[in-house]
Amino acid sequence: MRTILLIIQKELLQVFRNKAMLPLLTVIPVVQLILLSFAASNEVKDIALSVVDHDHSSYSRLLLQKMTASGYFKLQQYADHHDQAERSLQTDEVDMVLEIPNGFERDLLRQKTADLQLLVNAINGSKGGLAGAYAAQVIQNFNQEIIADVVPMIGTLPATPRLDIQYSNWYNPTLDYKTFMVPGILGTLVTIIVMILTAMNIVREKEIGTIEQLNVTPIKKYQFILGKLLPFLFIGLFDLAIGLVAGKLIFDIPMVGSLGLVFAFCVVNLIVVLGIGLLISTMADTQQQAMFVAWFFMMIFILMSGLFTPIESMPKWAQYFTYPNPIAHFVEVMRRVLLKGSTFADIQWQFAVMTVLAITFSSLAMLTYRKTT
Repeated sequence: MRTILLIIQKELLQVFRNKAMLPLLTVIPVVQLILLSFAASNEVKDIALSVVDHDHSSYSRLLLQKMTASGYFKLQQYADHHDQAERSLQTDEVDMVLEIPNGFERDLLRQKTADLQLLVNAINGSKGGLAGAYAAQVIQNFNQEIIADVVPMIGTLPATPRLDIQYSNWYNPTLDYKTFMVPGILGTLVTIIVMILTAMNIVREKEIGTIEQLNVTPIKKYQFILGKLLPFLFIGLFDLAIGLVAGKLIFDIPMVGSLGLVFAFCVVNLIVVLGIGLLISTMADTQQQAMFVAWFFMMIFILMSGLFTPIESMPKWAQYFTYPNPIAHFVEVMRRVLLKGSTFADIQWQFAVMTVLAITFSSLAMLTYRKTT
């Protein structure tokens, strides 16, 4: 045990001897958490709108007012004709064209129905779909609002059932997207930092030539590996604690569940990450190689983690690739425990998967490391 503690002390001194390392491990993750939490949002606002109004009636003006007052649309252009608006759509000057035909108000009053045309720039499928859905919702509200004006003019309309819907949003009552993103981003940042530091650890000893000195010492393999990995486990837990404090103070993230459960899962998760990083470090010859290999895996882990897009929306074959993804499990557990108050029974499957991965990658890392005496 004393040997392991001495190696841990040596590693921590080596890490913090670098004056730039302490800000990189403390300040930079908090800055990244703040920036990414504000920037990473699936909410679509300020959709550039072009309007072609052939009717110039009170109802067409009312519809336009409701579109701009919704908060989703910004009137970018009031086009004189269809061709002008379509050119603006094709040149990406606007995102949507709303064309109101001549006789719009007359048809509503006489025939109880009227046509509208919506042209949506769908080069970004997600943005186009949301823009169309927002517009449909505004038009539906407009339709319900004018019924009170139309009925006295055209007589009694056929009786239609009326439903009053009251919404209750569980776990995120204000629908604040930052509440959803901050726990996932925090888990991702902790994983990235630990994996990169671990991947560059042993290979740095190779580059500066001290690995041979360590190899000829009577230090056993398990002592060497534990002494190398445990400091980065402590660093990861420390970064998680800083991130949770920042998330609470800056974003007021709810912490409904047990923080002890979060840290317990973080330990298991980081053991997996440490095993992957050590495996990369023992196989790479230079820090540059280790960085590129680690970044290759990190990009796959992040994009297939469910951080930005639901895993359930991925193809079935892609969902299977998320099983050995430590970030995917960490993101899900962070959101479940902090926002929903999930207990161990709710996340025991994630614990089981990460335990198997921890044993697998740690064993592979120990087998690939060769210590000569």
